[in-house]
Amino acid sequence: MVKTRELSDFERGRVIGFYEAGDSERTISEKTGYGKTTIHNIISKYKKTGAFSIASRSGRPKKLTERDKRHLKVIVTQNRREPVEKIVKNFAESTGKVICKNTMKNTLYNMGYHSCTALRKPNVSERNRKIRLKWARERRLWTINDWKKVVWSDESRFTLFQNDGKIRVWRLQEEKYNINCLVPTMKHGGGGIMMWGCFSWYGLGPLVRIDGRINSERYIEDILGYHVVPFLEEFEEENGEYFFQQDNAPIHTSARTRNFIEETEIILLPWPGQSPDLNPIEHLWDELERRIRAKQKHPKNLGELEALLQECWSEIPCEVYQKLVESMVRRIEEVIKARGYPTRY
Repeated sequence: MVKTRELSDFERGRVIGFYEAGDSERTISEKTGYGKTTIHNIISKYKKTGAFSIASRSGRPKKLTERDKRHLKVIVTQNRREPVEKIVKNFAESTGKVICKNTMKNTLYNMGYHSCTALRKPNVSERNRKIRLKWARERRLWTINDWKKVVWSDESRFTLFQNDGKIRVWRLQEEKYNINCLVPTMKHGGGGIMMWGCFSWYGLGPLVRIDGRINSERYIEDILGYHVVPFLEEFEEENGEYFFQQDNAPIHTSARTRNFIEETEIILLPWPGQSPDLNPIEHLWDELERRIRAKQKHPKNLGELEALLQECWSEIPCEVYQKLVESMVRRIEEVIKARGYPTRY
């Protein structure tokens, strides 16, 4: 039976094999089922050139030149959040070349660009970038024993329902944490309940619900005075010296709060602004969130949510938060490597 498709190199090799064994073209055609003309052409080419492989072809010319691709790269890096349709339009307006949406997608993919969900990271100002870098360099030689002395604290909001509000950007694989590929976040948002908590290498501290608007006075009375001071006194008695970490929220840095901290002799860890990636408690909040969502019975109101938070907080094993403390050595290196910009943490 005559075959109309082009034969593969393997099939052509079979033909030459039979030919070298002394078979006639008619016999080879009968053995293989390939047409006589096809057999003849393969053998003739072999006699003339000594080759039987399919010659490579240039194929259809590329629509975009290397220069076009360099220009396209400029368009994408300047407009990372644009949909592919807008990129096609911008490219056509600036080069005069009209290409279809699929060709643009394929070209971008071949260049290494993919439409990915942008990571949400704080918008670090230039001033804070320098402070973060300086802070990390000053603690580059800290060992795990130094980080064990730190009591980490923070507030986090937990809600009954989540909305991720994803934004997509065009980026290369290695540009995941590029400052232009991130979405700036605002601290706290949405409805739910605010929880304050702390932890160290040695254990979890209290988890406290904060109702309503909290000011410096409430922070001093309800958090520092009632929870932090007793916790730090017990910590110092059992483990020696400590550093209490808190971020630079206004209620933490007000004159009234600073005076209380001085009066009670709380030893603070200096903290760079816009640095949740340096605070391992952020990942402890994530762990708590995952444990809540994994429960079969989901909370129906804020009261049930608080009870579930307390339950899941107490169930977090020491291996989890101790690994987070151990990560501080790597976090420091990441900040230095990123020159103070947000890191993957």
